[in-house]
Amino acid sequence: MKWSRVLTIGLTMLVLLFLLWIGDHYNRRSGAESTSYLTDSSVLQGKELAAIYCSACHLKPDPGLADRKSWINGILPAMGPRLGIFYYHGRDYPSSARDRFVGSNYYPSQPLLSTADWGHILDYYALISPDSLPGQNRPVPIHMGLPFFEARIPVFHTAAPITCLVAVDSNTRPRTLVVGDAASHNLFRFAPDMKLVDSLPTPGAVVDLLTGAQEMTICNIGILNPNNARLGSVRKIRRTAGGGLQLEKPLFDSLARPVQVTEVDLNQDGRPDYLLCEFGNLRGELCWMENLGKGKFQRHLLRAQPGAIKAWVQDYNHDGLPDLWVLFAQGDEGIFLFTNKGHGEFDQQEVLRFPPIFGSSYFELADFNQDGFPDILYTCGDNADFSQVLKPYHGVYIFLNDGKNHFHQRYFFPINGCYKAIARDFQGNGNLDIATISFFADYQRQPEEGFVYLENKGNFRFIPYSLPEAKLGRWLTMTAADLDGDGKTDLILGNFSLGPILNKSAINWKAGPEFLYLRNITGH
Repeated sequence: MKWSRVLTIGLTMLVLLFLLWIGDHYNRRSGAESTSYLTDSSVLQGKELAAIYCSACHLKPDPGLADRKSWINGILPAMGPRLGIFYYHGRDYPSSARDRFVGSNYYPSQPLLSTADWGHILDYYALISPDSLPGQNRPVPIHMGLPFFEARIPVFHTAAPITCLVAVDSNTRPRTLVVGDAASHNLFRFAPDMKLVDSLPTPGAVVDLLTGAQEMTICNIGILNPNNARLGSVRKIRRTAGGGLQLEKPLFDSLARPVQVTEVDLNQDGRPDYLLCEFGNLRGELCWMENLGKGKFQRHLLRAQPGAIKAWVQDYNHDGLPDLWVLFAQGDEGIFLFTNKGHGEFDQQEVLRFPPIFGSSYFELADFNQDGFPDILYTCGDNADFSQVLKPYHGVYIFLNDGKNHFHQRYFFPINGCYKAIARDFQGNGNLDIATISFFADYQRQPEEGFVYLENKGNFRFIPYSLPEAKLGRWLTMTAADLDGDGKTDLILGNFSLGPILNKSAINWKAGPEFLYLRNITGH
C-alpha cells in the first residue's frame, strides 16, 4: 500500500474522530435543544439574556441549581411558552394554551425574543450547569430511635392510604383526630385510642380545616394534581345535637385549588372575614372575602399570582390590625408581608425571595432567639416538577429577624424533599425543637429522613432523630397538637402513598398506616 494512501486514510479517520468528538462535546453541553454553535460569546449573551427575561417573572435561577439534563429537557422547555416560544428546532414545547381555565391572554401572542436569543439562553444553562448535583453535606448523622415519643399505629386501614389532611379537634370530649382521605373523599374521625368514631363524605379532597365550638370549616382543593380548573370550595360543617357532623352548602366555590382558609376580621368591623390561599397552577391568587353580613361576601384581591400555600396572621407592628405573612411557592417563590393599613388596604413587601427551582413547601413564624421578633422557619423540597433530582439545598432553614423585618439565614439542615417543619417546645424546657417530614426523601439510601426530629440543644445546635416507624409511610401532612389532653404536644403524620418517586423504596406504603400517631412521652 502506498504511503500516500495510508496517510489519506489516516487523515480521514482523524477528521471523523474529531467531528464525532465535536458532536458529542456539543451535545453534552448544549443538549438536543440547541443548534447554534456553542461559543463563549453565545454563553455570555445567554447569561445577559437570562438576567433580562428570566428575572422578569422571578428570581433568576443559577445554572448550578439543577443538572444539565433537567435544564435542557425539563425546565427550559417548560419556560419557553411563557416567552412565546412554543416550538424550537423540531420540538413542541408543552403549554396549556388550549386550557379554557388559563385564558387566551396568558401566553404572549408573539415571541418576546428571537429564536437565536433563545438558543443563547439554552447554551448558557447547558454549559454552566453541572452533569449532576452534589450530595448533601449533612453536619450530623440522623440518630435512629426517638426517646421523646411513642409511635402508635391505627388498626384502621384503607386499600391505599392517600391522606391529605390530619387535624386535631379539641372541641369534642374526648378530643378527636380528623383525617382526610383523597381517594374516598371522606373525613374520618378517630378517638385518642385510635378507634374510628365516624366518617363524613365530602365533595372533594379536604386539605385544610378550622375547628370551632359549633361548626368546622373545611377547604376542598378540588383536584389534587396540578390543574387550572376552579373546582375548589370552602364549606361549613355543623355539629349536630347528637355529636355528629352535617355538611352545609358552599360558603365559597369556583376556587383555584385552595389550600388554606383562615378566619380573621381583617377590617375590624366585628364580622369574621376569610383569607384564602388559592394555590392554583398557572393561575392562582391570594384574596380575602369581606363579610358584608347576612351571608354576603365581597372578594378583595391581595396578589394575583399562583402559589399561595401558607399564611400566618400576626400584628407585627402592634397597631391593633392583623397583618399577613404569606409564602408563595410557585414561580416567583418568596415570603411576603402584607401590612394592614386599615379599611381593607394592605401594603406589600417581599421579605425573602427564593429561586423558582427551590420548591418552597412551608413556613412558620417562631422566635428562636427570644428577642421578641418573629423569625422564619422555612422548608423547601417540592420535587414533582421539571427537575426531579435530589437537591442538596432542600431541607429546613431558620432565618433570623433583625427587628426591622430583614432576615438572614442562621441555620440549615439538609433533608431531601422536605415538605413541612413545625417548631414547638415539645419537651417543656423552653427550647423550640423542630419536627419535619419529607415527601421526596432519598427512600432508597436514607428513608429515615422521611421524618426527622431536631432536638434543640441551644445556640442553634440541633441533634437529629428519626424512628423505625417513619419508614412505614410517605408523609405528606403533619400536625402538632395535644390529642390525648395530657398537656403535652403530640405529632400526627399522614401517609400519602402515591406520587412520583425519585429513589424508590422497597417498602410498600400502600400497606402502611393511614396515619402515624407520635404520642409525647416526655416528663414535663
